[in-house]
Amino acid sequence: MVAVRYYSKSGNTKLLAEAIGKGAGVIPISVDEDSAKITEDIDVLFIGGALYAYGLDKRLNKFLSELDGSKVKKAVVFSTSWISKHSIDLIKNALKEKGIEVAEETCYAKNKPNEKQMAEAEAFAKKMISC
Repeated sequence: MVAVRYYSKSGNTKLLAEAIGKGAGVIPISVDEDSAKITEDIDVLFIGGALYAYGLDKRLNKFLSELDGSKVKKAVVFSTSWISKHSIDLIKNALKEKGIEVAEETCYAKNKPNEKQMAEAEAFAKKMISC
């Protein structure tokens, strides 16, 4: 089973999540929705967010802190940002603290992803599911 979870204030990370969801064949869910909680075993969890004031948004932090690591076999991180890719490291570290295997390869778009980046994100999701 595959899942896509994200948090997006500007809508940029949501666009990337939608492209990843398309490639993975699932509907992405924002972590601030009740249905975002992982309750079933997940083979691949795509999880994304951006940097806000040098940290992750409190809603994404809450989701990560409440995530049951025993339910996720592998996680794949994606992000958008204006300046820094530091959000990727923050998300990866939070997942690793839960004992979740985290893929080295990530998906990133600076600012709003363009059509090429959206197509690349879709292909990235397909690739990461087959690994």
